[in-house]
Amino acid sequence: MDTILSALPDILSATMRMTVPLLLVAIAELFSERAGMVNIGLDGLMSGGALAGFLAGYFSGNPWVGVLAGMVAGVLINLIYAYCTIKLCVDQVVLGMAINILAPALASFFYKVAFGDSSALAQGVQMATVSIPLLSDIPVIGPALFQQTPLAYIAYLLVPLSAMFFTQYRAGLNYCAVGENPQAADTLGINVIGTKVLACVICGALSGLGGAFLTLCYTSTYADGIVAGRGFIALSAVIFGRWQSLGVLVACMLFGFCDALQIVLQVNIQGTPYQFFQMIPYMVTLIALVLFVSKHMGPAANGQPYYHE
Repeated sequence: MDTILSALPDILSATMRMTVPLLLVAIAELFSERAGMVNIGLDGLMSGGALAGFLAGYFSGNPWVGVLAGMVAGVLINLIYAYCTIKLCVDQVVLGMAINILAPALASFFYKVAFGDSSALAQGVQMATVSIPLLSDIPVIGPALFQQTPLAYIAYLLVPLSAMFFTQYRAGLNYCAVGENPQAADTLGINVIGTKVLACVICGALSGLGGAFLTLCYTSTYADGIVAGRGFIALSAVIFGRWQSLGVLVACMLFGFCDALQIVLQVNIQGTPYQFFQMIPYMVTLIALVLFVSKHMGPAANGQPYYHE
């Protein structure tokens, strides 16, 4: 206990940092599911964004070029999902799993094409942190909350912006109507197909951004398995957060805290296999889903194909 208390500032700082990729991808999935599109291929989208962001940043020397490349890669991959699920009405879950298999394999292939089979990891660029004057000087919480990369500030800003969009604006209400009852929305003149395509573009862009964060902010390298199941944790955060932006933030921070805690425990507790601590975020995810999730939550038409008459 003393070890955890002494490391509390580090845990808080790591929690805020590790929440960012989860939050970006969870907001991506929130936009997707609000339009009735269940996309479980988030790990694949993140893998594509992670590699594209790393390669673009590495060869250009500019992390913002990597950010743009990661978002574009996520969109391009997710357009495959959009075409197959919207146009061909393929099962969304099955296609999401296919993306989870295809995209990481392609990312590994292109990394080896670029750098060969060397066991040494290439070192790319890393985005610098930005400190907010005065606020970053607050003891304990200042460095954790107000000494972050620009992508972190963007991620947290997306929470109130998405909440306002879904609840305060007519466009947002129309958007949500597509996920609740697309047939009724269509009769009211709402472009259901266009909304679903837009949802896939937003989901791909933010998921790719979450992947790019891992290779441009969290670390400056790319390695197979860098996503480490974060896409599935983000998917769980949407469900645990009851499809509400604030709830998604709370869920992501809980899982981010567990991820930060397991790293601190690995460093400070000797004699225990590190794999035991690595299980903590995933065990908490499973427990949260079992205890707090109801099958009656979520958009009514979520995951159902829409046949335009």
